[in-house]
Amino acid sequence: MLIHNGVVHPMDGPVIPRGFVLLEGEKIKAVGPMEEAPRDWTGPALDAAGGHILPGFVDAHCHLGMCGDGLGFESEDGNESTDPCTPHLRALDGLNPMDRCFREAWEAGVTTVLTGPGSGNPINGQGLVVKTVGRWAEEMTVLEPASMKLALGENPKTVYNERKETPITRMGTAAVIRTELSKALEYMDKQNKADAEEDTDPPDYDPKLEALLPVLKGEVPVHIHAHRADDIATAVRLAREFGLKLVVVHGTEGHLLPELLAQAHVPVITGPILTDRSKPELVNRTNENPALLARAGVEIAICTDHPVIPIQYLPLCAAVAVRGGLDPEEALKAITLNGARLAGVDRRVGSLTPGKDADVVVTSGHPLDWLGRVEHVFLNGRQLK
Repeated sequence: MLIHNGVVHPMDGPVIPRGFVLLEGEKIKAVGPMEEAPRDWTGPALDAAGGHILPGFVDAHCHLGMCGDGLGFESEDGNESTDPCTPHLRALDGLNPMDRCFREAWEAGVTTVLTGPGSGNPINGQGLVVKTVGRWAEEMTVLEPASMKLALGENPKTVYNERKETPITRMGTAAVIRTELSKALEYMDKQNKADAEEDTDPPDYDPKLEALLPVLKGEVPVHIHAHRADDIATAVRLAREFGLKLVVVHGTEGHLLPELLAQAHVPVITGPILTDRSKPELVNRTNENPALLARAGVEIAICTDHPVIPIQYLPLCAAVAVRGGLDPEEALKAITLNGARLAGVDRRVGSLTPGKDADVVVTSGHPLDWLGRVEHVFLNGRQLK
C-alpha cells in the first residue's frame, strides 16, 4: 500500500510537508518526500489528499480491557484488593479483547496501549502491551511483561484503610514495597548460591518473589503511580535504593520538582489531563505540567488512564498539553514515539521508520485539531478504516 500526498510526521525525523509512506506486508517499507515516491508503483494506493500521515497513537498507561466502562463489578478486573502485594498477577490473564472500547481506540487512531492492573495495592502486578485489534490476548500481545505496577499515595491507603489493615499511611505503603523487594533480593541471593554450590538447596518456590526478580535485575521497569510531589520523591528514593528502572505514572505535581526527575533521568507518563481535582492529590493539577517537565529535560508521554478518560480522547489530551505550552510536535511524540519508548516497544511502533510495524493513521487535518477527523487507520499493514 502506497499512502501518498500528505503531510508526513515520521516522529524520528523532521516533518515532510508533502510525502509518502510505503507499506509492505505488516511492515513499513519506505518513507520520504513525494519526489522519492516509487514512480512505477502499480499496487494499491491511498491519496491522503493533503491530510496528515503519522504513526498509530500509543497510550503508555491505561486499563483498556481490564476495567469496564461503567458496567459494574463483572467488567472490573483491574484491582485485586485482597492482598497489598500481588506482583505475580499478569494482565494477560485479565484482558478482555471483546471490550467494545478497543474498537473505539483504533477508530480514533490508537493502535497500541500499555494496559494492566490498577493502583489499589502497593504492588499490583504486571503490565502488558497490546495492539488494539484481536480476539484473544496472545494474538494482540506486543510485550509481556512490560512493567511492574506499583502505587504510592491515596489509592492504596484508601483500599485498606477501612479494613484497618496495612497499609493505611504513606509510610506503610512504602514499607510494604521495601519489604517485598528486600525479600526478593534475599531470595535471589539464595538462588544464586544454590546454582554455584552443589551442596546448597535452592529456596522454596515463591511466585511473588519470582515475579520481582526481573524487576531487581533491571529487565522489567517499575511503573509507579504517584501524583503528589512527596510520593514522586519516594518513588525516586525506592528506585535508587534497589536499582530499579523507574517510570513515574501520572506525576501530577512533577512540575514542582522537575530538577529531581531530570537529574535522576526518570521519565513521566503524564495524565490524565482532562479531569477535575477529584481528590486532594490533584489540588496542584495544571495543564502546563507536561510542558514544564519537558522544558526541564524530563522525557514525557501522555496517557488517558482509560477509563478515567476514554481512550479515544488521547489526541485531545495531547492538544490540551499544547494549550498548556507544549510544542505541538513534542505533544505528538508524547502519544507516539515517547509513549512507545516508555512502554518498551519503540523498536516496533511509535514512528514511521522502515522496518517497524505498519501502524499508520491518516487524518483530514492536523492530528491535534479537534475539528479534523481520523480518515484511515492501518494496523500491522491491514486497513481497518
